[in-house]
Amino acid sequence: MSEKNSESSVSKNFITAIIDKDNETGKFEGRVATRFPPEPNGYLHIGHAKSICLNFGLADQYNGTCNLRFDDTNPVKEDVEYVESIKEDVRWLGFDWEDRLHYSSDYFEKLYEFAVQLIKGGKAYVDSLSAEEIREYRGSLKEPGKESPYRNRSVEENLELFEKMKNGECEEGEHVLRAKIDMAAPNIILRDPTIYRIRKAAHHRTGDTWCIYPMYDFTHCLSDSLEKITHSLCTLEFENNRALYDWMLEALGVYRPQQIEFARLNLSYTVMSKRRLIQLVEDGHVSGWDDPRMPTISGMRRRGYSPASIRNFCERIGVAKAANMVDFALLEFSVREDLNANSHRYMGVVNPLKVVIENYPEGQVEEFEFQNNPEDPDAGTRMVPFSREMYIEREDFMEDAPKKFFRLSQGREVRLRYAYYVTCTDVIKDDNGEVIELRCTYDPETRGGSSKDGRRVKGTLHWLSAPHAVEAEVRLYNHLFTKENPLKNKDGSDFKDHINPESLEVRPTCYVEPALGNVKPGYRCQFERVGYFCADPDSTPEKPVFNRTATLRDTWKKIEKNRKK
Repeated sequence: MSEKNSESSVSKNFITAIIDKDNETGKFEGRVATRFPPEPNGYLHIGHAKSICLNFGLADQYNGTCNLRFDDTNPVKEDVEYVESIKEDVRWLGFDWEDRLHYSSDYFEKLYEFAVQLIKGGKAYVDSLSAEEIREYRGSLKEPGKESPYRNRSVEENLELFEKMKNGECEEGEHVLRAKIDMAAPNIILRDPTIYRIRKAAHHRTGDTWCIYPMYDFTHCLSDSLEKITHSLCTLEFENNRALYDWMLEALGVYRPQQIEFARLNLSYTVMSKRRLIQLVEDGHVSGWDDPRMPTISGMRRRGYSPASIRNFCERIGVAKAANMVDFALLEFSVREDLNANSHRYMGVVNPLKVVIENYPEGQVEEFEFQNNPEDPDAGTRMVPFSREMYIEREDFMEDAPKKFFRLSQGREVRLRYAYYVTCTDVIKDDNGEVIELRCTYDPETRGGSSKDGRRVKGTLHWLSAPHAVEAEVRLYNHLFTKENPLKNKDGSDFKDHINPESLEVRPTCYVEPALGNVKPGYRCQFERVGYFCADPDSTPEKPVFNRTATLRDTWKKIEKNRKK
């Protein structure tokens, strides 16, 4: 990992305590070798980002290694598109697997040999029960399972049938290979789990070479073993699977890594299941995997989240043994913190209201110097044009303004940021009574935004010179779901029933500074007093498109809410 990403080193936790103890006892000769093992059956989400930061961060912290390994054992659901997207996401987060890119499919021949070894040792058998019958025979938490009538086939018969499965002489579902462990085991995982099944489907890497594919639990532990992983980090749902992980390695007499489970990330107002995310994409509830409302890394990248903000978020939430729900606000805090320090400020008007300064000379144009980022003294400055006709935010004007409204109202004086004091003198409305234009006057003695006579104003507004402003489209994003936990529904409703109909608002006619007219997609900035925004890939030279990354904390919203009550 590069030096610039050193902030993502992992804080002390129960996993580092285990590693420290292992290093003290010499359990793995002082080595630390981790891996990030995604299945290429979907795009990565923020939960995967936590695992990426943990595995690569630990390797960096202990001067070890971290492999990127694709557990590609299900050709029906996997695709090269997902493989490439995962590589892009890991690199974007700031991590490098160097020459340690692996695929479980690299080991298919070796895994087959391991399966044959189990059969020869009397520890695996070919079962001809149907999938439904296997489930029925497995029993329950209260009742032991019962043995398959095919469990005691001879080694020779099992080897012959397994060879036929491999050669494509059997149909899908006709046979499976199961480990022979204990059908009465309290841990249901150990009740003769399936380790190979027939899938007559082309694999994205091996093509039609194989028509039998190993199951995840069989593949995962042996891939770890072959790669000499020391600490195999998994989320809590694999805790029961650890018994099978250890049994398989012991039964085959191979190198044995240590599996350690940690709590997966649960984030409020979203879902973190690939299966459910696929539903959102395929059912058209979002525009795709990279929809900025999605918790995918590609969606967050498109929305404008920075790699550093995600790494910092993962460091903040830490690593725990118990599952919990993390507030989405903490992720947004990490995003704001990073963007506040590193993004340039510009003026953008999302809901424009035209202003004409009647006593300003027609045709005159001035320029005012703006700081690019007050938090960064090296960010420099820029010049912004000022003219007689302006745009301000519609929310910055109110006819019947309460006492604590410090923005523009008729007869009230405010400051246009870095420019002049202006006073609203007249309000122009359309036939429906909607305000369409304000007439104002300015005080030429307040150039730069301060008065020579010492008078003060409480309100400061951002603005744009209308003749110089660039028209843009702005997309305002909110939570994708209305419920904090859309999966927890006592009324039996589906998680999709709680999709927020106001999760996206498109403003097709907004305005931004001339400097933002030609920025490249992915450019992150702050619209002063409005929020953080990112240029979208849909941008064109004729019309840029900006996604709202995060709002600014605005106390006025609370005041307005209380006033309406």
